Amino acid sequence: MAQKRRPIGDILKRWNLVNDQQLEEATKVAEGSAKRVGEAIVGLGYASENDVAKALAAQFEMKFIDLDQPNVINKEHLPLIPQDIIKRYHVLPLGKENGKIKVLVHDPMDLALIDDLRFRLGAELELALGARSKIKEYIEKAFSETQASIDQLTQDLSVDTSVDMSLDRGSSLDVAGKEDEEDGDDAQNSAIIRLVNQIIGEAVITRASDIHIEPFEDRVRLRYRIDGVCHERDRIPKRTQGSVIARLKILAGMKVEEKRVPQDGRIKMKISGDPIDFRVSACPAYHGESVVLRILRPESARIGLENLGMRPDTLETFNNIIKRPNGIFLVTGPTGSGKTTTLYTALDVLNRPDRKIITAEDPIEYNFKGINQCQVNEQIGLSFSRILRAMLRQAPNVILVGEIRDKEVGEVAIQAALTGHLVFSTLHTNDAPSAMTRLTDMGLKPFLVASSIQAVLAQRLVRVLCEHCKEPDTEPNRRLMGLCGFKAADLEGKTIYKAVGCKRCGNSGYRGRRGIYELMVMNSELRELAFNRAPLTKIRRAAEQAGMRNLVGDGRLKVLDGKTTLEEISRITQVEGIVEDERDESDEHAAA
Repeated sequence: MAQKRRPIGDILKRWNLVNDQQLEEATKVAEGSAKRVGEAIVGLGYASENDVAKALAAQFEMKFIDLDQPNVINKEHLPLIPQDIIKRYHVLPLGKENGKIKVLVHDPMDLALIDDLRFRLGAELELALGARSKIKEYIEKAFSETQASIDQLTQDLSVDTSVDMSLDRGSSLDVAGKEDEEDGDDAQNSAIIRLVNQIIGEAVITRASDIHIEPFEDRVRLRYRIDGVCHERDRIPKRTQGSVIARLKILAGMKVEEKRVPQDGRIKMKISGDPIDFRVSACPAYHGESVVLRILRPESARIGLENLGMRPDTLETFNNIIKRPNGIFLVTGPTGSGKTTTLYTALDVLNRPDRKIITAEDPIEYNFKGINQCQVNEQIGLSFSRILRAMLRQAPNVILVGEIRDKEVGEVAIQAALTGHLVFSTLHTNDAPSAMTRLTDMGLKPFLVASSIQAVLAQRLVRVLCEHCKEPDTEPNRRLMGLCGFKAADLEGKTIYKAVGCKRCGNSGYRGRRGIYELMVMNSELRELAFNRAPLTKIRRAAEQAGMRNLVGDGRLKVLDGKTTLEEISRITQVEGIVEDERDESDEHAAA
């Protein structure tokens, strides 16, 4: 009889990487999200992906390969497996011995992948295990020379270029594979095509969320937005401005000759085998059209609730709210704060065969199977309110409205909530309590707002410290500590870290982003305050007394957990304003 494998949670517990409480919490998260316990442990931040991969290797009695160590992969062995297979399956060849190919994989339980590999390679396999993100990172680095390519291409483009209308609108692109084939008659156009492809490829590999191409008088600035902060790349030659912008407009399906009015378009490409969408915006400016490409990665909308960065108590409340049968759930925050990702992640949890979900979006950013998604088109009169009214005749269980922009949309959303539908939407306010006053300022009746809103979630995205280079901050900024509400007792037994910078994080000191949250759940007191149009300070005070943790408080806990820095919390939450509000409230109490 085969020996039963020891559970991965027990292995991590034996190694003192998790405790009983953390393991129990991870097990609950895994059961609720159809994920494995190891994935839930990584998502909750209790152990690194490398630690879980090492435990998985021990569980399956396999060799573990740590790709953070130098020279563990011999690049001479890479040709043993075709490049397309390496990129598609995220595997790496380690060598060949006695007719067996040694292969580094990330999931020993994916038997279909292993069988397919054995069939495609025509050889027996000897498997080793590594962390998936490390394997993917190594593959991207090994097969991309985009940075050098861009530098070389911009140097090669030394003669003036003009817009060539013969560039093919229907070109299919695969940055990691074959480039668009040209006849070779026009080397300049071919260089422009390669330059655009390399810019897009580099932006994806460096985890950028946006590409900004901005013409000025004597140069064209290229910037990538990485982890919410713009980083300037080398300039694109001014003489290539027209051709580069024309190429992007052709790929996005825009009118190349129209330069007087803003245009929107979309590009679909494969980067390293992964399908990625780009939302393209061209806007006339003084020195030419400014073009921005928003990079939409399908996997970013399905990261799982446990990976959003919520504290366990917030996550539990959030899960309970999104499973209610009716009411409105609002997510607030500025542009780029992750509102859409949060709502899509909630919809992904609710997307089951027994529920009908309809969305009204402007634009549709991610396509979900099993969800009816409607695109707003104001030019033909297809507005949010019109789609919403049509939705109510479709007998949905869940409705998502991209944004409550005006009174008309708000009234229809409230009507839907009061007639037994669960409505998700976004609102542009600075915090959760402000949503009440914002809706009444639109002209919505206070008693309807008070009765229909179930909860409001305010959020921001803060940069996460790079695990490879962060260092303890022995002398934290006292002013920032005071602004963020730290007390001497809070630091007992805790370590605050600071950003340093290394090659892995692009010398920024940060890698990736996580959310900080402020969840206000409506109760009888809050509904009464909203009904009576109470001042914002009273609503906030009542919400905090009912258990709401504000944005600064949530950020403070992430600083104590070693996830981010005081400077980042201060920058994102604008703590000065919050502190002033708190002082105003204390003055009110003193006067009373």
